[in-house]
Amino acid sequence: MGLTQWLQLNSPCMKEHISITMQLAFLAFFVIHFAWKRLGAVRNRGVHDTEEDLKKQSITVKQSFSYKLSLLCSVSIFGTHCFVLLLLLQNSVVPRCDSSVSVFSTEISQALSWLIVSLYVIKIKERRLLEFPWMLRSWWLCSFILSLTFTAHFITAKHHKPLGFKDYADLTSLVASLFLVSLSIRGNTGLHLLESTEEVTEPLLLCSETEQIKKKTSSFSPYGNATLFQRITFSWINPLFSLGYKKPLEKDDVPNIDVKDSAQTCSQAFDKNLKTTIEQEGPGRAFFYKSHLGLGAVAALVTTLMVMACNYPLTRIQRTYQSDIMNAKDERMKATSEILKNMKILKLQAWDNQFLNKVKRLRKKEYDCLWKSLRLQAFTTFILWGAPALISVVTFVTCMLIGVKLTSGAVLSALATFQMLQSPIFGLPDLLSALVQSKVSADRIASYLQQSETQKDAVEYLSKDDTELSVEIENGAFSWEPEASRPTLDEIELRVKTGMKVAICGAVGSGKSSLLSSILGEIQKLRGTVRVSGKQAYVPQSPWILTGTIRDNILFGSIYESEKYERTVKACALIKDFELFSNGDMTEIGERGINMSGGQKQRIQIARAVYQDADVYLLDDPFSAVDAHTGRQLFEECLMGILKEKTVLYVTHQVEFLPAADLILVMQNGRVMQAGEFQELLKQNIGFEVLTQRDSEHNISTENKKKEAKLVQDEETEKGVIGKEVYLAYLRTVKGGLLVPIIILAQSCFQMLQIASNYWMAWTAPPTAESKPKMSMDKILLVYTLLAAGSSLCVLARTILVAIGGLSTAEKFFSRMLCSIFRAPMSFFDSTPTGRILNRVSTDQSVLDLEMAIKLGWCAFSIIQIVGTIFVMSQVAWQVCVIFIPVAVACVFYQRYYTPTARELSRMSGVERAPILHHFAESLAGATTIRAFDQRDRFISSNLTLIDNHSRPWFHVASAMEWLSFRLNLLSHFVFAFSLVLLVTLPEGVINPSIAGLGVTYGLSLNVLQATVIWNICNAENKMISVERILQYSKIPSEAPLVVDAHKPLDNWPNVGSIVFRDLQVRYAEHFPAVLKNITCEFPGGKKIGVVGRTGSGKSTLIQALFRIVEPSQGTIVIDNVDITKIGLHDLRSRLGIIPQDPALFDGTVRVNLDPLAQYTDQELWEALDKCQLGDVLRAKEEKLNATVVENGDNWSVGQRQLVCLGRVLLKKSNILVLDEATASVDSATDGVIQKIITQEFKDRTVVTIAHRIHTVIESDLVLVLSDAGRIAEFDSPAKLLEREDSFFSKLIKEYSMRSKHFTGSNNLLS
Repeated sequence: MGLTQWLQLNSPCMKEHISITMQLAFLAFFVIHFAWKRLGAVRNRGVHDTEEDLKKQSITVKQSFSYKLSLLCSVSIFGTHCFVLLLLLQNSVVPRCDSSVSVFSTEISQALSWLIVSLYVIKIKERRLLEFPWMLRSWWLCSFILSLTFTAHFITAKHHKPLGFKDYADLTSLVASLFLVSLSIRGNTGLHLLESTEEVTEPLLLCSETEQIKKKTSSFSPYGNATLFQRITFSWINPLFSLGYKKPLEKDDVPNIDVKDSAQTCSQAFDKNLKTTIEQEGPGRAFFYKSHLGLGAVAALVTTLMVMACNYPLTRIQRTYQSDIMNAKDERMKATSEILKNMKILKLQAWDNQFLNKVKRLRKKEYDCLWKSLRLQAFTTFILWGAPALISVVTFVTCMLIGVKLTSGAVLSALATFQMLQSPIFGLPDLLSALVQSKVSADRIASYLQQSETQKDAVEYLSKDDTELSVEIENGAFSWEPEASRPTLDEIELRVKTGMKVAICGAVGSGKSSLLSSILGEIQKLRGTVRVSGKQAYVPQSPWILTGTIRDNILFGSIYESEKYERTVKACALIKDFELFSNGDMTEIGERGINMSGGQKQRIQIARAVYQDADVYLLDDPFSAVDAHTGRQLFEECLMGILKEKTVLYVTHQVEFLPAADLILVMQNGRVMQAGEFQELLKQNIGFEVLTQRDSEHNISTENKKKEAKLVQDEETEKGVIGKEVYLAYLRTVKGGLLVPIIILAQSCFQMLQIASNYWMAWTAPPTAESKPKMSMDKILLVYTLLAAGSSLCVLARTILVAIGGLSTAEKFFSRMLCSIFRAPMSFFDSTPTGRILNRVSTDQSVLDLEMAIKLGWCAFSIIQIVGTIFVMSQVAWQVCVIFIPVAVACVFYQRYYTPTARELSRMSGVERAPILHHFAESLAGATTIRAFDQRDRFISSNLTLIDNHSRPWFHVASAMEWLSFRLNLLSHFVFAFSLVLLVTLPEGVINPSIAGLGVTYGLSLNVLQATVIWNICNAENKMISVERILQYSKIPSEAPLVVDAHKPLDNWPNVGSIVFRDLQVRYAEHFPAVLKNITCEFPGGKKIGVVGRTGSGKSTLIQALFRIVEPSQGTIVIDNVDITKIGLHDLRSRLGIIPQDPALFDGTVRVNLDPLAQYTDQELWEALDKCQLGDVLRAKEEKLNATVVENGDNWSVGQRQLVCLGRVLLKKSNILVLDEATASVDSATDGVIQKIITQEFKDRTVVTIAHRIHTVIESDLVLVLSDAGRIAEFDSPAKLLEREDSFFSKLIKEYSMRSKHFTGSNNLLS
């Protein structure tokens, strides 16, 4: 008997009693609420009232559709009850309740309640509220439930008498209440606040002025200030949705996260609990089966436990596979990061194809691990998706064997239970995969946290007033590899008084930089004591420059003081450089200082150290990359000027900087072999004189690529809807999209077979235990088993196809993106931070590898499931469509309302991830400098701020998803409740009870499915942004072809080595000024040419044009009668040799670094190593040629890295060799040997030397002098240029002579 019938038979006035109770409760709450508000208003009345009134008068309110609808519905319900009350007074309506008091009381209380509600809605506009109050929303919800309950019988009634006016009034109230409850769920009034100037102001998040002020502050967090009700319903995010629906969100539109969730707070909590981690185990969960199957339920329970037990070994295997994936990805990312940092070297050496293949090999290894994991995941999905069918088969077979009668009630009860189990079991594979990934990631982080750190007690820091010694080392022994038999530094005794200038010199690899590292505490201390007095500053040998402006790099977190800043800049010879830059010291520096010359980077980091006003300065070869004039200015005005009262320890290879030192340390084999003043060491004649045999001068000028201040542009992001071409590009990548319809067909077959199996059991099962089944139970169960098995096989086919299609698509996308990146011109890498590229090849690629296919698949699967469910329910009771259709429309509305905001938030989240990676990589590269300047806290804080910047959109993406899920679940539960009431109240005999039970069984999952469809569509669109981002980097404009078959040079080209420049003009971009202008000259084959010039003259640009790193905008370059602009890049670059300014080594072995293409024999490699002075060093190592080279070659000194680069060109034996500061980082003695080797090995070949030491330029056959304007100033032999006293070259020599004149006596002693 139906619920409505029970109410009518047992208590005809039940409706009135419940209604009166609700109205009275509402009125009581309203009176209390009103009184409390008025009391608070009286208490807070003060002088600010007038000001607040003026503010309110200056703001007008624009009504929205939502507000008008709420007012219309409230007034219409009030009017309806007033009209019914009027008809009751005239006895025109016959109530069902026989108590006239109850009837009149009900209508009066309802009319009064809706009058208050209507007035309350009008008051909302006056109070300028942007959200409906919680009490109003609660009332609308309760009224709707009450109205729905008491009018449900109107929809299902078939033999009732004609409806009266009261019934129509109730139906009208139901429709109005439906609109009101939808507004209550949304919560937003939609009112727009307008200033008196009629300009729209920013929507206010909350109603109070205090909270409005908070909104304008950077610390405001809607979530942190939300009430409990707002957090439960996620209505605190409504203003963001409202804004995102009107226009694409910008970064500043996204509110901050709550301070309790900030990276700073979480980091502090993590640090606090790291050492005292307490393992907690949650309480276990019990599973209960309650049914009418007797012992059959036990069989179901046992089968379920067995299925769950199967997860354990599968999960263990999956964890192993996931660990392999992470390790393989680590290797690929490490190689990719290294390649991106050294892309210019790869292009110069024509190694880009070789290293591209290396990344592809690492990707193939990762691909194999991914395929194993996805294959296992597909098998796991097959087991778990087939589990409900297996459990039901086992249960029914067990019941048949033990004699339990399978009636329709028992079968439907079991199917309902299995149906409820189905959704959580279907989601179990994804859950297990997520748990495995989390466990592997947590283990890797834990392993990292357990690694050894720098020794905290390696250095004792004292106050500068406590001792007269600034630096003291007693019996020190240090080693980079503590396990090594021989320490890197041994028997170190050093005492440096305050204000002393200590020079450290020695051959390559003697331990000079390691000595500075021991003072910094960077190298492992084996024994001894190190004491440092006062604050220290450090300048590393390889310049470390932060992305940002030049001023930011110099200040390095300190406060800007104009007088101090100007004094520092002048002492570091940066005034002229600032004049050349478009924005002076506010010019932006690219990643790793890519748009600065080596000399400029060195001077900027010297200025950084000077500006810190430290007590102890540690300078590692600071003058190796500056010209004669600049070097002298740095030494006199900086080292001996602004730092004259400071303690300075400086490593140098320039002899001219040694005499001014108070103490000179000569390093050899990790020991201080000599110590004393310059003249004293010369007289000892035991090794120091070898280092001073040749006066040296590096880099007579530095290079400045005149680029605009804004070098690194903001990351480009798409706006608006993700284009259908992105979806089509993804779906059609593998076999033109042929797999897509097959996958959909397999899922459709699964759904149809599953429905058929359940329908079969419901149709064939007898209604009662006494009834006979339509056929024998063994046949019934046989058919059911076959249908269930068929559905499981469809799942297996679908999961395998999704895994194959998804991974193949991801692989093709990766391959295209990788090739596009490797073929991009250098201008792309100059203006694109490495973090942006790494973000795409790591995070975005992982989405394609592991998530994208599954997310898109779930969209299709959930749609197919809900279509099947709706089909079954419509067959049972078509009336459900009456409510399902408007609710479906509401779901689509929510999806459309949600998507614009979530899409832009997801894009922002992807963009904000790159700065974290970039800052982290940059911090790691300069970790020594950061620690030396005691700037760890600042860099940690900056990184945490970047994490918060990423957390803002990411947190709101997750919150937006919960906002949508909450509302979809409410609507889904409403549909199910309505369907259940409908089926229960249908008159007896209208529908088969078994089929009705089947409808209820499927209705149980409808509430989940309806929300799941929208949720999956939205989630897939969010993930599709990764596809969009990868497609962006798959279409990077490419540089010229590697090989042009129509213009392929001869195998022995260039055999002469002549280089002809014809009206050459070079600019870095169309809108940039020309760096080289009208360069016309010829470098004869087999000659030695030196290229010199002041800062900004274009020397490095000339070399880049020669290798076509930068394409000529006008004119040509001809090598041996071949126009290089017409041949392939690989044909050009592979035939030329170069030793670059920045020596680059790659992770691997010495053999691989010398011969990446594996073209030479071991004998040839040893010959090259002997010639470049590294043979003996490698023979002393056990691994010989297979000696380890870590990332960036950090386990080799800079000088040794430069010698390895020399070994490469000795093996290559090109007829044209370019030297770009090839010996800047080696001592004078080693430089002399290298110059002799180059002279011998390249005797009849063209050698172009850029800004090298003076004696090398003088020994050249020809010298090209470039003017500041990028034009040819002089081009002749050194002898003829020196004959002219007014020549630019003569002035350079005079500068050098003035710098070195006080060494004449020293040289006489040596001779």
